[in-house]
Amino acid sequence: MKITTVVCCALLIVYGLFAALYALFGVDVLLLVAAGSLPVYRALLSLAGVAALWLLFWLIAFRPVKFLS
Repeated sequence: MKITTVVCCALLIVYGLFAALYALFGVDVLLLVAAGSLPVYRALLSLAGVAALWLLFWLIAFRPVKFLS
């Protein structure tokens, strides 16, 4: 479960960096990774949604910030 959470965090960080590159320079790195294939592009984008949902579940179920105060 910890490995899944780390992988999901890493995916979201990479997608965030790709989005920053697209916003700053207009280069869609994710489309380049997908080699211009729209079904592969959409599949890669859906991974971001799955990763975000997993992290939301993890934050609700395990409350990692519960003991910070």
